[in-house]
Amino acid sequence: MNTSSLNNELSLLHRRSFLINTVAAAGGLALLGSPLAGFAAGGASAAPTVQDIINLILKEGNLQPIKDTVDTIKAGKADQPVTGIITTMFATIKVIEEAARLKANFIIAHEPTFYNHKDDTGWVKDNRVVQQKLDLLAKRGITVWRFHDYCHSLKPDAISYGVAKRANWLPYYKTGELILTIPPVSLQQLVQHLKSSLGITHLRVIGDLNQSCSRIALLPGAWGGQRQVNAAETLQPDVLVVGELSEWETAEYIRDSRLLGGKTALIVLGHSVSEEPGMEWFVDWLQPKIPALTVTHIASGDPFTWM
Repeated sequence: MNTSSLNNELSLLHRRSFLINTVAAAGGLALLGSPLAGFAAGGASAAPTVQDIINLILKEGNLQPIKDTVDTIKAGKADQPVTGIITTMFATIKVIEEAARLKANFIIAHEPTFYNHKDDTGWVKDNRVVQQKLDLLAKRGITVWRFHDYCHSLKPDAISYGVAKRANWLPYYKTGELILTIPPVSLQQLVQHLKSSLGITHLRVIGDLNQSCSRIALLPGAWGGQRQVNAAETLQPDVLVVGELSEWETAEYIRDSRLLGGKTALIVLGHSVSEEPGMEWFVDWLQPKIPALTVTHIASGDPFTWM
């Protein structure tokens, strides 16, 4: 090989080495840009713990500590290394078994695991179902953390945003506001749209199915009668869309209101199915922040069979 050829070969090798190192450095920078990059190298010892994930959510969501929050670990351990994450509404027996099948040992549930707001396992003395559920979680090695107060504190609120997204209402959604002003549709058309977009088989309705609806007060979940009625009184929506209610509170108010000439209709979606889209959307929020782990949504679904 002559001197010119040798110099050309060395130059080519130098350029290749530069490109390889540049690509490697770029990949490293991208990895370092991930909030949990330090855990992405793999290996059981490097896996983030449950507490690491919780801390990440609070930090990335810019969430301030909430006094007396119900968002605590309900079963399992904070220092448990995480193998996979499940988001859901309720950590039902079916969800727990499916999480185990997917080899995911951290469930982030929006609502209580043990049938009361504070997840007091002694709420009903000697509750056999509670003990069996605790035993199952221990057997499967699964930790459950409730994500309720902080979930609603995100900007935007993960639940209402997720519902608006599934209903194709994001163009009308404004963070922090309950009212969405959509193009006018009949109450009948609105019911059909919510059933199809949210995957709900049956809804309960009070109102004239032919009335026009444009101003929607969206209150998924269980806001309580006082807040639901206050929203109807102060916002005067065409229709109040709620997750669940006490029938002797909001439903009776809407019925009497209409008999007295009021125009606000009521649509009751059901609690679980009304908030599920928010926990589904939370996967999109969380997954990019922890690329080394798989985040999966499992719908807990409607507990009722409609006859």
